[in-house]
Amino acid sequence: MSRSGYTVVVSLIKSASTVSLWTLASRITGLARELLVASTFGASAMTDAFNVAFRIPNLFRRLFAEGAFSQAFVPVLATSKAQHGEQATKQLIDKVATLLAWALVLTCVAGVMVAPWLVWAMASGLQKDPRGYNAAIVMTRYMFPYIGFMSMVALASGVLNTWKRFAVPAATPVLLNVAMISAAWLLAPWLKSQGVEPIYAMGAGVMLGGVLQLGLQVPVLKRMGLLPRIALRWQDVKGAWADPDTQRISRLMVPALLGVSVAQISLLINTQIASYLPAGSVSWLTYADRLMEFPTAMLGVALGVVLMPQLAAARAAGDANRYSTLLDWGLRIVVLMSVPCAIGLLIFAKPLVAVLYHYGAFTELDVQQTTLALMGWGAGLVGIVAIKVLAPGYYASQDIKTPVRIAVVVLVLTQLLNVALVPLFKHAGLALSIGLGAVINASWLLFGLLRRKSYVPESGWGLFMLQVLAGSALLAIYLLWASSAFAWIELRSESLKRIGLLAMVMVGAGVVYLGAVWAAGLNPRQFLRR
Repeated sequence: MSRSGYTVVVSLIKSASTVSLWTLASRITGLARELLVASTFGASAMTDAFNVAFRIPNLFRRLFAEGAFSQAFVPVLATSKAQHGEQATKQLIDKVATLLAWALVLTCVAGVMVAPWLVWAMASGLQKDPRGYNAAIVMTRYMFPYIGFMSMVALASGVLNTWKRFAVPAATPVLLNVAMISAAWLLAPWLKSQGVEPIYAMGAGVMLGGVLQLGLQVPVLKRMGLLPRIALRWQDVKGAWADPDTQRISRLMVPALLGVSVAQISLLINTQIASYLPAGSVSWLTYADRLMEFPTAMLGVALGVVLMPQLAAARAAGDANRYSTLLDWGLRIVVLMSVPCAIGLLIFAKPLVAVLYHYGAFTELDVQQTTLALMGWGAGLVGIVAIKVLAPGYYASQDIKTPVRIAVVVLVLTQLLNVALVPLFKHAGLALSIGLGAVINASWLLFGLLRRKSYVPESGWGLFMLQVLAGSALLAIYLLWASSAFAWIELRSESLKRIGLLAMVMVGAGVVYLGAVWAAGLNPRQFLRR
């Protein structure tokens, strides 16, 4: 690797480390949130109602904010900054913010009005418990404006990430978790004392979290001179819509929206199916998903956030070598870190679930069912993380159609897998089908980049894979021993002892894996230079 390429990699590692550390903080507070919710409410029709109601604004957020909008906005923003300078780019930010704000007002009003239809479309099976179904409608109305705050957060994050200010966007999710923890800890008991269903406290926590996340980013943008000016006059709105760059973003959003819709349609179908399975199925999947978010967010999301603007800048500059180097570095990190994480979720799932969730209203049955769902996610973890690196390789070239076509086919394959797996494994079959679909999706994306020669792997991949597999094999043996050596379920009454055992096992797992890959010849410094 050249000196300039080495400098790029060092910069990327610093940026990704910043994002990963804040993401770790977010996931730790998120886990604390889920632990508190699980111990307070357990897994029931009412927790299913909250999870469905929370998924509805999240679905729209992923469609329009972190999904189609970010995929279209960030490459155009990075290209504008590289080619036209910061002043012209600030004007673009103002115009995009104006259009986004007006669209969000209309969307939020409409969402509150049609909440009953949205709940029915997401999880009509909740109707078997009218109390839970009605609660889902009420909470959807309370929480739907959350999409407005989070969409503006996505715009602010896109701007800050393009200017390589990664820390603040990565830190904002912590505020949502803190708000929801406060709601479960303080507001829920008070509501219960007033004769009000305590699960409603979680809806208030979600809304407070949205306000806090946007509030954190506003002063940072203001100090940088990048706080968007939202136009209120209709003439200015029409002028913003007529701008060539906003038109380009709109055109890019169409295929991006279709691509993100595919993933959300899959989620919608799976939630519908889960709503007809035994009560608690939606919650078991949600609790497992929260655990899976540790590796997917710390690796996949962090890498995607850092790589997207830099890949776009490399494309805009016509630097094919740098573009390929960025992808190669990202994929090596994916393999090095996600393979042992996948092994941990497959082999050590039950102890993880028991130690983190098995308190209060969370029963041994809940542990078993959540464990099955977590193992299903684990089967596809490498694919899920790899997509976060491979898809930006297409988006940076403003090619959104190819990932969309792949996603459509994978959606069909995922539902075919559901037909085969759900009768056998119930809710765990839903997680497994998504995991296997992600592996297919990632493999297809990788093949496409290789075929068009956008990505040319650097030397040493064969040896690198052998080193990772050797370390992973030893890790699997160690975790098999640790999962059976201690009575993780029976230690419920000795929570501190159980937590201490888990901490020691996890430290031991890190030592075993990293020691094994080092013994196999993978020197961290040489890996960085390569």
